[in-house]
Parts: sequence; structure tokens; C-alpha cells
Amino acid sequence: MADRLFSIEEANALIPKLELLMARLQQSAAQLRRSIEALAAETGRAANDLSGSDIVTLRPGLRPLIVEMEQLVGEIEACGGEFKGLDLGLVDFPAEVDGEVVLLCWQFGEKEIAYWHALEAGFSGRKPLSRQRDRRKYLQ
Repeated sequence: MADRLFSIEEANALIPKLELLMARLQQSAAQLRRSIEALAAETGRAANDLSGSDIVTLRPGLRPLIVEMEQLVGEIEACGGEFKGLDLGLVDFPAEVDGEVVLLCWQFGEKEIAYWHALEAGFSGRKPLSRQRDRRKYLQ
């Protein structure tokens, strides 16, 4: 069982803060990607072939950006959700429904929690909280 279980209201109350953190994180990630692509072009290597240590060795000025990104992920997780990925901007919140722990699933850009999935299902298993009866189950 998770350390903390969220209601929809509790998870929704965090969305304004998560929006800001995720926006900053995605901006930093875009800046890092551009820098890595430029570094790859300069070195004649594919961006995918550059390891993290290669990047900070060849561009030590990128270290603060990487540290900032790690701190932003830490701030997201300090809210109680689980950061699931930068590309889609996913954060999951443990919740309990009928005695079963599930994950309320938020994606960057969504204004409220509208989906859930089983613990082992992941993003591809997202199901809408579309029916009012289902939404009430998650409010407890």
C-alpha cells in the first residue's frame, strides 16, 4: 500500500503547482536537448551516443541545468505524486477504490484529474473517470 492515498480533490488541488513545475522542467529539457544536439553536431557524434558524463565533461556549463531539472523532479515528487515521465508530462497519485490501490493519472496540460489506471497498467491502461458514479468512488 502507498504511503499516502489521494482523493481527486487533493490531487486536483496540486495541479496549479504541478503545471508551473512541469512547464519549467519541459523548458529546461528543451534547452538541454538543443545544447546536446549542438554538441553532437560539433563532435560528429549522434546525440544518442553522448552519455551524461560525456555531456558534462564537454559542456560543464550544462551541469547547473541538469541539477535544476533534478530539483524540479524532486519538487514534483515532494507533492506526493510519482513523476512518470518528461515527454508526456505524467504524474500519478495513489488512490484507493473499493479496497484496491490504483493510480489517478494526470498529464501536463490537463486541468483536472480525469483518468486512472491500475498499478501495473501504466499510461496505455488509462481509463476515464467519466461517469459521475465512478468519480464519487475516488472522492472518499
